[in-house]
Amino acid sequence: MSSTSPLRNRLPYVAPRLAQAALERARLTVVPRRRSRAPRVPFVTFVSLILLGGVIGLLMFNTSMQQASFRETALQKQATDLGAQQEALEMDLQALNDPAHVAAAAERLGMVMPTTGAGVLHLGSGKISGDPQPASGEDRLPLEPPGPERPAALDPTPVKVKVKAGADGAPATPQ
Repeated sequence: MSSTSPLRNRLPYVAPRLAQAALERARLTVVPRRRSRAPRVPFVTFVSLILLGGVIGLLMFNTSMQQASFRETALQKQATDLGAQQEALEMDLQALNDPAHVAAAAERLGMVMPTTGAGVLHLGSGKISGDPQPASGEDRLPLEPPGPERPAALDPTPVKVKVKAGADGAPATPQ
């Protein structure tokens, strides 16, 4: 093989032609401007309608949230009032179920507590054992115990002072 090949000998002649062809293809050319524009009115109208719809939607959402807040406040007040009413009714019920109240109501109806022995009714045989006596008004037990007696030291004997009348009828000073 020789040091010079046929391809090498042709390279100086081929390279400038290839470079020239590539250069011509790579050159930028001015593209003629076309005067047709896309219509802007429909796009602007569409965007405006979307924005307007969003604002109206936000206003409606805000209004409905405020109405829900007012309704919630009214319901909370009603729940508080009903809770207080329930508590008052429970206190009234406890007062009515108080044994002293029940005993007073029974006494107003003429009922008395028996102080005598009661009889026992045997359900199987129908016999009464014991000596049952009917209760009477004299057997009544006091519903409220009597209060404590007042000590004698709180009720001292009254001090009496005699005043002698003077000569002119005016009372004299006590002696």
